[in-house]
Amino acid sequence: MAFGVFIHRSDSIYDDSPAERYQFPAQYLSRAQPSIGDWILYYEPRKVAATRGYFAVAKVERIIPDPSTPAMYLALIEPGSYLDFATPVPFAGVNGPVERGVLNDQGRISGRAQSAVRPISAADFNRIVTLGLDDDALLLPRTGDAVADTVDDGHWHEERSPFLIEGERPRIASLTSRIVRDRIFRRTVLRAHDERCAITGLKLINGGGRAEVEAAHIRPVEANGPDIVSNGLALSGTAHWMFDRGLLSLADDLAILVSRQANDPDTIRGVVNASGYATAPARAADRPHPHFLQWHRAHCFKQ
Repeated sequence: MAFGVFIHRSDSIYDDSPAERYQFPAQYLSRAQPSIGDWILYYEPRKVAATRGYFAVAKVERIIPDPSTPAMYLALIEPGSYLDFATPVPFAGVNGPVERGVLNDQGRISGRAQSAVRPISAADFNRIVTLGLDDDALLLPRTGDAVADTVDDGHWHEERSPFLIEGERPRIASLTSRIVRDRIFRRTVLRAHDERCAITGLKLINGGGRAEVEAAHIRPVEANGPDIVSNGLALSGTAHWMFDRGLLSLADDLAILVSRQANDPDTIRGVVNASGYATAPARAADRPHPHFLQWHRAHCFKQ
């Protein structure tokens, strides 16, 4: 097993769904196979406008021939392993490339950096994951969480990701911890939605400086819903409650759907966005994905 880097761009011509599968041609098979059973980083190339750099981590469960496309393969992602970074990591900083394995013996960037699938050392993987999970401005939760936060003299203290010594096997517990994942998912979803409830359109900040919205999974974790922004909505407490219980849902075009089984549908329609559509993130790739919305309508929404 070995760590890897998979290049992915939001306008990819490949049949990619980063939290579920990564499609690649046969020429990369020998490079991808060592990652089976281990973790990979997703990287968006610098030539992409507003590139996110290294933007997520996931675990490769297995690799299979693509049944629909000859000479293509699919790296299947282990359910529940994908995680968007709280802070996307740029390719290079003040000290040069953060992935030092792309440098040649002369200290220059080699052709290895152009490889769509490539191995990455444990030291480079650790460095990038540590930077990606770190965020000095993590949004405080809407309400206190006795497990994730501690209170001392009335002040909130954020837990920091553990420091990883370069060269050691990364502390995978940080990538699999539900507490860590929930906090980062909240951060990425609320940032994408500008801390605004997608259903009501309201952006409310309480007296403690905390956004009065929650990060809701469209397809829940319990049903193998991934921690990817496109599987998330920023919702107020009441909207979140109604969404989870199937009283509200969204069409693929983000039209707000109100269940006929709601006991007071007219009042519900009175508090949702006046346009009748959920507000969407500015970045197209962050919008709720139809794949997850269809799952919610099929399994949660009370038609």
